[in-house]
Amino acid sequence: MERRKFLKNSSLSAAGLVSASTLVACKTKPKPEAASAAAIPTPNPIKPIVVCTWNFFNATEKAWEVLKSGGNALDAVEQGVMVEEADETNETVGKGGRPDRDGNVTLDACIMDKDGNCGSVVCLQNIVHPVSVARKVMEETPHIILAGKGAEKFAYEQGFKKEDLLTESTRKQYEEWLKTSKYETTINIENHDTIGMLAIDENGDISGACTTSGMAYKVAGRVGDSPIIGAGLFIDNEVGGATATGVGEEVIRTVGSFLIVELMRQGKSPQKACEEGVKRIMQKNKARKDFQIGFLAINKNGETGGYCVHPGFTYREYSDNGHENREVTSFYE
Repeated sequence: MERRKFLKNSSLSAAGLVSASTLVACKTKPKPEAASAAAIPTPNPIKPIVVCTWNFFNATEKAWEVLKSGGNALDAVEQGVMVEEADETNETVGKGGRPDRDGNVTLDACIMDKDGNCGSVVCLQNIVHPVSVARKVMEETPHIILAGKGAEKFAYEQGFKKEDLLTESTRKQYEEWLKTSKYETTINIENHDTIGMLAIDENGDISGACTTSGMAYKVAGRVGDSPIIGAGLFIDNEVGGATATGVGEEVIRTVGSFLIVELMRQGKSPQKACEEGVKRIMQKNKARKDFQIGFLAINKNGETGGYCVHPGFTYREYSDNGHENREVTSFYE
């Protein structure tokens, strides 16, 4: 028993000596933080930026006003795309959008914020601003998507006014179309299409919105990618955001916007991610040339990129560096 006590006491004494020497060593060594702090560069603050599909300069101007006044990215993208929803000369978005083959203008839209909250409406009639209804779905209901008459009823309950979306111009075009009733997609229709918008605010937070009247003279009830979270739009505040335009069926099949954000998470630049997104679609549509797809992406650092199937797709960018329309490269040059 005496030997056991001796060994135990010896072990404790040795441990105490080691601990004491360790404490002395810690006191004499410089703090790691102090030694390495000077070597770590201070990151540049992320400055506000907004981008949107196609050359919708009025939309980006409005969004930029919100950002520069200290507003958040969610408000910026909503108010930005609302400009096009209210523009009757834009016949692919909002009021004045071309109708389906039954003569009804049906609108689709979605919105997504920095926390992954999102809202969407599909086949919405008689409401000028579907993106704002989508935001109400996000903020006022436990749901993500409302459709058709249910979405319209909800909009009225939220204070939205009923309005005829078919203008004299689109009515005449529809009557002319009825003479042949030929249905075909048009590439780069009037050099614009769905508007998808992505923004980063002064806090570095990202939001996005997407809105459209869909394909002209589509089968009643048809829904494309624009209101589908992950297809027409996706935001991950840790990584970036992406949005799409063109023939939505092809974007849905690859969950295109989600794919692009995940590619950026893996380290690809927005440009390389958009290129890969289009190439994935074309792998499933070998030799097809009868449709257009355009992707637009932004990462957490404010870097942007775009890519498309056919030449002609552009995106608008507004930041402290200026306001410009950017042409992108394409799969078929």
